[in-house]
Amino acid sequence: MNVVDHVRDMAAAGLYSNVRILSSLLLTMSNNNPELFSPAQKYQLLVYHADAIFHDKEYRNAACKYSMALQQKKVLNKTSKVRTSTGGAAANIQAQSLPSEIEVKYKIAECYTILKLDKDAIAVLDGIPSRQRTPKINMMLANLYRKAGQERSAVTSYKEVLRQCPLALDAIIGLLSLSVKGAEVASMTMDVIQSLPNLDWLSVWIKAYAFIHAGDNQRAINTICSLEKKSLLRDNADLLVSLADVHFRAGDTKNAILKFEQAQMLDPYLIKGETSHGYFVMTKHL
Repeated sequence: MNVVDHVRDMAAAGLYSNVRILSSLLLTMSNNNPELFSPAQKYQLLVYHADAIFHDKEYRNAACKYSMALQQKKVLNKTSKVRTSTGGAAANIQAQSLPSEIEVKYKIAECYTILKLDKDAIAVLDGIPSRQRTPKINMMLANLYRKAGQERSAVTSYKEVLRQCPLALDAIIGLLSLSVKGAEVASMTMDVIQSLPNLDWLSVWIKAYAFIHAGDNQRAINTICSLEKKSLLRDNADLLVSLADVHFRAGDTKNAILKFEQAQMLDPYLIKGETSHGYFVMTKHL
């Protein structure tokens, strides 16, 4: 077990402050003597160091360090091709155990998103081939596209999330918010609804949120109420917050406050915050 393995194990254990100090020292040693660590080891150190910085919420610094890791990965890829061409099976095994390059790109995009550099985040994620995009990458892309007004690309990415994870309900809400028909969205979940028990409510849930995003407040209220009355979904804080929002949009402030109060009684730490009209109504009128 070498020193880089110790850094990896500390990173896996969540000892980020320890990882940050040790990886910083080891990277300086590597800069002063490039032969101390292999290209793969230096790549690992850079990723672990960036992860520790990300954990400390220094997002601009972390993005820079992750970018340095990607540059190092390019060097590693060149040396790996040479070793692979000469029959280096061990090199292939080592490459598979290294931190994922795709994950590093996702982390960079996450930093940019937090820093409100959405165009830079999109550029990084767009650079990942479609077949290599994980559900969380597609979800982040979809949200970024929607925010940027690129609705067609957002729809494509949300649909890809649902193809990979058919119970991704926030992706469903994303599609409905972009005027995709409820019936089309429901069809993408039909197989999983039919194959699993106790999911018969999902098609009604989709219908409810389709009404919300179509601006049909009364039908949205009726549909959510029918869901909320079902014994298995009774007293669900998220449904109650949605109901509070729709009541507010319909001009029924009294019921909006009532439903949000009920939600907060169920979950005292519930903060829908900036997007919840129910929260706004309650804080304004109580």
